Amino acid sequence: MKSLDQVFLNLWRNPGELLVRHWNWKSALWSSLCRSSLFFAVNLNAGLRAAFWAMLAEFIYRSVSAGFYGALTQAFRKVEPRWKGMIVATIVLITVSHSIEFLIHWLRGTPNLFASILASMVFTTFSTLFNLHAMRRGVLITGRESHGLLTDLRLLPTLFRGERAHT
Repeated sequence: MKSLDQVFLNLWRNPGELLVRHWNWKSALWSSLCRSSLFFAVNLNAGLRAAFWAMLAEFIYRSVSAGFYGALTQAFRKVEPRWKGMIVATIVLITVSHSIEFLIHWLRGTPNLFASILASMVFTTFSTLFNLHAMRRGVLITGRESHGLLTDLRLLPTLFRGERAHT
C-alpha cells in the first residue's frame, strides 16, 4: 500500500515510467468508445453532422489521452486509506482531462458544450471510482500484474458482486 505523497513523488520523479510505459490501452479503448458515444448522444439534437463531429473529436482525444489517465488511475489504486486515493484521483482526473476536453470542444465548436462536458464529468466520477475498485482487484490494469482483455471481461461480474477477482 502507498500514501498519496508516495504516488505524487513517483509521478514527479518518473512521469515517463508511470504515464508512458504504463499507458493503459484498456482505458483508452473503453473510454474512447464510451465517451464518444456520450458526446454523440448529447449533441444529436443539434443535428447528425454536429453529433458526428463532436463524437469524432472526443474519440480522437480520448484514444490518445485516456491511456495516460488510466495509468494515473492505476498509480492511485494502492493508496491507503482508500477514500483518499478515490477522492484525489477523481479530482485530478476531472481537473486535467476536462480542462483539455473543454478546450478541444470549444475550439471545434461543439454545440452542446456545457451539457457534453457535464455528462463527461459525471461519467469520469463514476468510471474513476469503478476503475479504482477494479484495479485494486487486479482487473483493467496493464503491466506485469495484468491479465488479457478477455480475462478482464470475464472477471468484471465478480467485481459487481463484491468478490475478489481470480484468474
